[in-house]
Amino acid sequence: MLRVEHLTKIYETGTVALRDVSFEVQEGEFLVVIGLSGSGKSTLLRCINRLVDPTEGKIFWNGIEITALKGRELRKVRREIGMIFQQFNLVKRSSVLTNVLSGRLGYVNPLWSLINYFPKEDVERAMKAMERVGIADKARNRADELSGGQQQRVGIARALMQEPKMILADEPVASLDPVLAHSILGYLEEINKRDKVTVICSLHYLDLVQRYATRVIGLREGRIVYEGTREDIRALTDEQFKDIYGEEAQRLGSITGEEAA
Repeated sequence: MLRVEHLTKIYETGTVALRDVSFEVQEGEFLVVIGLSGSGKSTLLRCINRLVDPTEGKIFWNGIEITALKGRELRKVRREIGMIFQQFNLVKRSSVLTNVLSGRLGYVNPLWSLINYFPKEDVERAMKAMERVGIADKARNRADELSGGQQQRVGIARALMQEPKMILADEPVASLDPVLAHSILGYLEEINKRDKVTVICSLHYLDLVQRYATRVIGLREGRIVYEGTREDIRALTDEQFKDIYGEEAQRLGSITGEEAA
């Protein structure tokens, strides 16, 4: 379904975020990417949906090389890949409904979006997406009136509006407490299992990784240093842990911090 080949990203500042990264993701997986801040997790997800252009390497989506796409063809592929952000990326002054409807921008006439017009069926679809994540009663609220957990549910509903085949979730629970973190990841797990939507999610907390991942990739300084299943990560040895997090890291069950690259 997704194949990444020899992906490298060097920013204009000279920072090497990814170094010769290669892996595959099968349909229906819940793949979690782990690693310290600055290990390249966010850059990897952004390269997959072309928010960031890689310096070298190729990415194939269902046999199509998306690193070579531009314009309409790229937009067509992006419709199939939902994105959930750590900082929610909502239009704070707009209503929850408007934010959710923005997930349909890849399907409607661009001129309609300028006047905030969406077909009736899209509004109905948006209400169902909000009901699914428990925020339908907030449809007319401004996004900045919601709590962090509620705002992230808006982000999930927005991604659902794309009718995605894959969802990329970049540290979706980094700013949430443990109870809310399980709630958000529970929604993603339900979408993964019920809708057969592939999920690639970057996380810091190992207890969450062990609970939700079907497979894990570990990044360190832009390189893949670990690959394993849920069972493998539960049996992670101290040596493997230090391969991912470094010799100075202490194994406390979770890693905190924000992704720098």
